[in-house]
Amino acid sequence: MPAMRLHRRTALASAFCCGLLALTGCPDKTTPGAPDAGVADVPEAPKTPPPTTFALRYQPLADAGTADLAEISLEPGDKPLIQPTSSLELTASRGLRNYRVRLFDEAERAMVSDDVAEESDDKLVYRIVLPQPLKTGFSYTLVVDAQTGTAFTDTLGREVDELRTTFQIAGEKEKPAPAPAPSKKKKRR
Repeated sequence: MPAMRLHRRTALASAFCCGLLALTGCPDKTTPGAPDAGVADVPEAPKTPPPTTFALRYQPLADAGTADLAEISLEPGDKPLIQPTSSLELTASRGLRNYRVRLFDEAERAMVSDDVAEESDDKLVYRIVLPQPLKTGFSYTLVVDAQTGTAFTDTLGREVDELRTTFQIAGEKEKPAPAPAPSKKKKRR
């Protein structure tokens, strides 16, 4: 029995030493520690897209489609003088929802026109083609406002301010045709 105890102790001591060696590993091979990550970068919040903007251009009649469209200033208080035209193009930097575009004459009457809208989420191109050129010397107002309710929005759901811009056609005002003269016949009784 004492030999058996000695054998058991030796086996136990051997197992302990092997386990200890296995756990400590080789002293010259150390596992690299995790590199210092430093301060964690905070991801930037997504930037707010710029507000929706408009641009208005026209095709001068004198160019007859051979030149690029000419820009019309949309600065508040400006009343730019433009060449005679029968074609206007309004662009918006984003698509619009619940909007309408109208062109008015000096008497605030809506002009008859053939309108074409090319809409996408990225932009709006709205073309106004008039059956007759705009009259020289007269002022016209382009209005972009809400179709229903009091507000219209862009495709991001943000409210867009109403656009109202006035421009004048270069040249002298056309004089109205004289009224026909009354007949000079005497009335018989």
